[in-house]
Amino acid sequence: MPKRVLVVDDDPAQRRILEETIKRYGYAVSSAESGDKALAALKADTTGDICLLLLDLVMPGTDGMAVLAAMRSLPKKPPVIVQTANGSIDAAIAAMRAGAVDFVVKPVSPERLEVSIKNALKIEALAGELTRMKSAANGALGFTDLTAGSEAMARVIDLGKRAATSSIPVLIEGESGVGKELIARAIQGESIRAGRPFVTVNCGAIPENLVESILFGHEKGSFTGASEKRTGKFLEADGGTLFLDEIGELPLDAQVKLLRALQEGEIDPVGGKQAVHVDFRLISATNQNLIELVREGRFREDLYYRLNVFPIWVPPLRERLEDVPELVRSFIARFAAEEGKHIDGIDADAIAMLQRYTWPGNIRQLENAVFRAVVLADQPMLTVNEFPQIAAHVEGYAVTVPPAPAPKSRIPQFDGPVMLGGNGSAPATIHVPSMDGKDALGIPALSDSGEIRSLEAVEADMIRLAFGRYRGRMTEIAKRLGIGRSTLYRKMREIGLEARVN
Repeated sequence: MPKRVLVVDDDPAQRRILEETIKRYGYAVSSAESGDKALAALKADTTGDICLLLLDLVMPGTDGMAVLAAMRSLPKKPPVIVQTANGSIDAAIAAMRAGAVDFVVKPVSPERLEVSIKNALKIEALAGELTRMKSAANGALGFTDLTAGSEAMARVIDLGKRAATSSIPVLIEGESGVGKELIARAIQGESIRAGRPFVTVNCGAIPENLVESILFGHEKGSFTGASEKRTGKFLEADGGTLFLDEIGELPLDAQVKLLRALQEGEIDPVGGKQAVHVDFRLISATNQNLIELVREGRFREDLYYRLNVFPIWVPPLRERLEDVPELVRSFIARFAAEEGKHIDGIDADAIAMLQRYTWPGNIRQLENAVFRAVVLADQPMLTVNEFPQIAAHVEGYAVTVPPAPAPKSRIPQFDGPVMLGGNGSAPATIHVPSMDGKDALGIPALSDSGEIRSLEAVEADMIRLAFGRYRGRMTEIAKRLGIGRSTLYRKMREIGLEARVN
């Protein structure tokens, strides 16, 4: 469901004007004719669909200030832009002290309103990203912190919330890059173990001979190279949550010890003399078909059934493309802040293109694409041009390269004299003699209307002429034209001429 702006104004004509204006900016709009109805809409918005309030301060009954005061008790508060008449600037300042992010003076110009909305949403996105990062670091990330508004993710979140109410082992399944670790962190963040250690182990990245030592720890001198005692990941997660990513990559020997840890709540450090009790909550994840691994003898059947008590399937991004716009805005806010760049957002064409791509790398690929786009951006708004690798795979989209400015002083050099028309008149053609002196080659100097052609157009014809004359030998062409090979390649791309490899 798209994000929407809630317009709150008791004047029906003003509401209609604001609704149509905001729709032109690409936002969905709903309206409320009173402060009471605005508060009712906010309380009913459990999914966070309302992204911003445009609030009139002066209304009968519950006015704008009363709405701001009542919003303090809401669990999620969208940013508020207040509207005020010319004579009530003091009231607008008071409203901002009460929590509004900006104010506009009636009648507000469309340009001023657009800037105010973009700034408010940008600040909110950045603040939300900072909140998520702090929550993740503190082990308190919740499902409300996740960007997941699609129906496909609604069941995932519902199952995650149910899992958070108990200590049942959870198996999160899904393709690589769909956000399995975030789901695991949210389960802990809404459980009684919130704020306790959250220890992540990528089972596929551990050398096989070190798996037991890393997971269960070892005593000093228990094997060659064990110069000191090591606390394993299970003990690090004591009292908290252990997240075993890519559990299907765990060697069979380690699977036996993992099964014992799950059944008995005890681990055996390598070289240890007695078992160690540990209190942990296990969440595992995989992008493989574990039951197929069981059939192949690569995964223990008894461990599979012990892990697969509460399975959660996270759908790939291609099955929830409606999440793409909000994910992109979240990534833009984060990366623009990290890179110190001024990025206002992304245009509608680019969003439409991103929603038509299948994203085989899922959210991780989308995140990297946005990161690259922010780094490449030379303007405040991201466009299709900042996503060349995606545009190449989506039908109907292409990156447009602005034409290079025409050279101001350089004249291409030719291996032969250039003959101009006599009698001091402007020639209609620049004649270039052929190598055998028989047939002259001509490049028009005048357009069909009799006007002098631009140097850029003449230069393009000269490049084509050199390309044919020297049979695509790029080194020779660059030498004869008096330019570097890289410059020649660029100019050939600009005029649509394909280079030959030589």
